[in-house]
Amino acid sequence: MPIPGVHGTDHIGFTVPDLDEAESFLVGVLGAVRVYTLGAKRADDDWMSRQIGVHPRTVIREIRFYRLANGSNFEVFQYDAADGQAPQPRNSDIGGHHLAFYVDDMDAAAAYLRTHGVDVMGEPVRSAGASAGQRWLYFRAPWGMQFELVSFPAGKAYETDTALQDTPGTLLWNPAPSPQPDLLAQ
Repeated sequence: MPIPGVHGTDHIGFTVPDLDEAESFLVGVLGAVRVYTLGAKRADDDWMSRQIGVHPRTVIREIRFYRLANGSNFEVFQYDAADGQAPQPRNSDIGGHHLAFYVDDMDAAAAYLRTHGVDVMGEPVRSAGASAGQRWLYFRAPWGMQFELVSFPAGKAYETDTALQDTPGTLLWNPAPSPQPDLLAQ
């Protein structure tokens, strides 16, 4: 059973070392739109530790909210951490992560990133197995966070081969504009 009343992902939050640099990348390169901003947050008690899990004297310098096309919102933080900040985790580290964006044309999207001086990690990779039909490519933001492009215009193998589905009849959500059945709603 899901959390009562859950609808899906509202936003993805992440911390950057410099909000202006992040905005230049998110808006100027990725095409996100800045929606609104929240100012500084500090506490003289244990609120920051209790509510957010950071050092109690840490200060949130600013939070900016962005929307990117037909996907989740981004809540982007810049902190003044009272106890310092750890380096950007790798994908293989606990808490390692990346954000993936669906694109219609992988090659055009990769070329666009390269013309904007983005650190594109290798060349597009063709997936196999249940993900056959998909191509993907990682790239890095100026502060080192990893992002990914994915594209599967003809779908993925698991969508038509139920033997490849762990939960038969359930498909992953897809932001692509092509109509896809929402089998979770049935």
